[in-house]
Amino acid sequence: MEPSASDVALTGTDDGFVHVRGARLHNLREVDVDLPRGRLVAFTGVSGSGKSSLAFGTIHGESQRRYLESVAPFARRLIGSAVDPRVDSVTGMPPTVALEQRTTGGGSRSTVGTTTNLSNAIRLLYSRAGDHPADVLEHGSALHSGRLTSDFFSPNTPDGACPRCHGVGVLREPTESSMVPDPSLSIASGAIAAWPGAWLGKNFRDILATLGIDIHRPWRELPKETRDWILHTEEQPVVTVHPEREPGQTHGTYRGQWRSVERYLRDTVSSSKAEVSRRRALAHFATATCPLCEGHRLGPDALRVTYVGLPIWRLTQLPLDDLLTSLSGRLAALPEGEGSPEEEAERILLPTVLPVLRTIVGLGLGHLALDRPSRTLSTGELQRLRLAAQLRSGLFGVAYVLDEPSAGLHPSETGVLRHLLDSFLAEGNSVLLVEHDMSMVADADWVLDVGPGAGTEGGEVLYSGVVEGLGEADESVTARYLSPGPLVLQGADEARAAHGWLEIDGLRARTLRDVDLRLPLGAFTAVTGVSGAGKSTLVTHCLGTILGQRVRTTVADEPDPSADGDPAANALDAGTGPGPDDEAEQVRHGEVRGAEGIDRLVHITQKPIGRTPRSCLATYTGFFDRVRRLFADTPQARRRGWGVGRFSYNVAAGRCPECSGTGHIEVELVFLPGSYAICPRCHGRRYNDETLEVRWDGFTIAEVLELSVAQARAVFAEDPRISRALDALAAIGLGYLTLGQPATELSGGEAQRIKLAAELQRTVRGHSVYLLDEPTSGLHPADVDLLVTELNRLVDAGQTVVVVEHDQRVIAHSDHVIDLGPGAGDKGGRIIAQGAPATIAATAESVTGAELDRSAHGSGSRAGRARLSR
Repeated sequence: MEPSASDVALTGTDDGFVHVRGARLHNLREVDVDLPRGRLVAFTGVSGSGKSSLAFGTIHGESQRRYLESVAPFARRLIGSAVDPRVDSVTGMPPTVALEQRTTGGGSRSTVGTTTNLSNAIRLLYSRAGDHPADVLEHGSALHSGRLTSDFFSPNTPDGACPRCHGVGVLREPTESSMVPDPSLSIASGAIAAWPGAWLGKNFRDILATLGIDIHRPWRELPKETRDWILHTEEQPVVTVHPEREPGQTHGTYRGQWRSVERYLRDTVSSSKAEVSRRRALAHFATATCPLCEGHRLGPDALRVTYVGLPIWRLTQLPLDDLLTSLSGRLAALPEGEGSPEEEAERILLPTVLPVLRTIVGLGLGHLALDRPSRTLSTGELQRLRLAAQLRSGLFGVAYVLDEPSAGLHPSETGVLRHLLDSFLAEGNSVLLVEHDMSMVADADWVLDVGPGAGTEGGEVLYSGVVEGLGEADESVTARYLSPGPLVLQGADEARAAHGWLEIDGLRARTLRDVDLRLPLGAFTAVTGVSGAGKSTLVTHCLGTILGQRVRTTVADEPDPSADGDPAANALDAGTGPGPDDEAEQVRHGEVRGAEGIDRLVHITQKPIGRTPRSCLATYTGFFDRVRRLFADTPQARRRGWGVGRFSYNVAAGRCPECSGTGHIEVELVFLPGSYAICPRCHGRRYNDETLEVRWDGFTIAEVLELSVAQARAVFAEDPRISRALDALAAIGLGYLTLGQPATELSGGEAQRIKLAAELQRTVRGHSVYLLDEPTSGLHPADVDLLVTELNRLVDAGQTVVVVEHDQRVIAHSDHVIDLGPGAGDKGGRIIAQGAPATIAATAESVTGAELDRSAHGSGSRAGRARLSR
């Protein structure tokens, strides 16, 4: 029988348990708990209860702190503040490897291949075993018999990058047509669309008039040399300008310096701190495929080398399941015994690639390709890729700390994930799993439930022991969902009647092939299918594009307007990274019927609300402007002559000069991922001491940002504008977040729900269509109920909600289901079944239907793993 936590002696002896004492990070309340090593331990609890604070912040944080103690004192002084687990002691703890849900997937050059490290082995295969043309061998390395080194097959190295596009694959240049889209207009009438508005645009116009250029003549009638000079010259003459203005306006002269339109655009992209300005400038760059590498990013010699009959650019475009088949066949075809140097290289390299590929394909990611940009992947896909890559690490005696690896997985695909976790355990490791999927929790060896509520109402360990005993924890919300009984499927006679239909004929995009879509309006529709079946393509790409072109108002993902943006994060990244070409991204379709009755499109994805700590919940939802007004109206602020700007952490007067108002200092770690540490001057408060002398209702503005949404509802109960925003956040299960929670600390699911809350607080008129991509991701089943209640409230008010979803309870209670498949990638992309959930469950070809039918008969998902012997 498994020992309980109370049977474990509180000594430092090795009894096979990890002992945590006095954990108080975030909302944890002096937690003492013991966890078995070498087992699968599931951390459960409602969203915001403190389970991630315990697993990642405390246990992994303490492991990281101990590692950092081993580095040189000078380096420790620079990075020591990056980790503070706030725990009295953790004993019996092995080294940890943490794989968290990230809202970003690396830079513009990051791909599936680089994320999994498979790119390195593939490049070596081309270098050591590829077929090199004779003239290429003449250019290669003498150390490798004339063969090109692996660096020649990477677009991220000087040797490998195409010399024309520098490894990007496209050329982005301002052209005459992109800067002057309507040549029939004159300069005075706005022919040069790339110019900024307001004074600066008028300044450029007046300088040209001063230089003697006819600004009232149609652009196309100006001499070509004049047009080229205006757009591209490097000259920067300074002239005395006598501006022409409207009657009654000031006509003072000034000295103005000319910049060509191209120079203005490039200066804006490279140096402007305003994200909006950079985006506007980028819109006037024309993108063209590099003529030298034809978009393949490599130099000419590397593109002529083949392996298994394919150049490297073709091989990296193969779906991973096809790549697995090809490379497996190649390994099987190698002759027995000692072969040529090329065959010996394959014999070494292929066995390092194939296990990772098999795991990735098994985890439902076989539709991806090695050259797929990481930024286009969901957080769940990214984590599963990193998890599969760990197979090659060969680590023993470590604890893997995982953050919902089942996120984004179809129920039929969780069996492979369980097998992967078992392989980690079999190698002598431990697995600590933060998880909301009750089928995964049920298969754990040990469960630790944190709660009972979120934020200040959580932070206690309600139960720690074998899964069967969780039901005895009276306060546990999780216990109620662990054995929910048979799933009730909604039938066609119980679904809401559609008040119209949106019909789109012959949809073709990415993997979708001539799909005829029929979507009920005024209903709740779930789009389902295995990973990679085309769900997000249909909803976020196709529907988002087509409706966005036809409705009067579109509310789409936007960055936090309060965040200045980082000019160092080159704005060109938005369009110069590797990825699908424009042709593949186009949405083609036939007739569209029924869109005329739609007034608004609300398109919300899991993109982060900001990339730095400057962006936070309060600023994104907009109510922080009202909070700053309350502080500016206090007698203290008025006596000092301070307005609302003083209470913005983006304004130099009021913010902390050390961290520039972010509350954090970015810490660059050489051998570890960079992170953010609390600012040592303001201690995370964002403001300088003088600003914090002003109080409203007993709070400083920094203390307001430290309030949770639940606490703030009581504080601002008398303010309708702020209350409306806070009520919307609480209604969808975000009451545990703090108002100043930085964007970098939010999961993709939390970011999406914040955007939804910002929309829910608005007064909506007319018919809106809401498109959401897995809105239940990262939510405890109890919080899923809250979210679905709010979405159903929208539908009851006559709106249309369309969600991409894997959660069976959400699917079972939807009005209409569109199931895509039958497989992923090229094996998917068509509608297998549609109708009420009960109809889908009766469809033989539908994998989703089979899982719904199994759950409806009380058997749940397939058994995934046999528990380790106790």
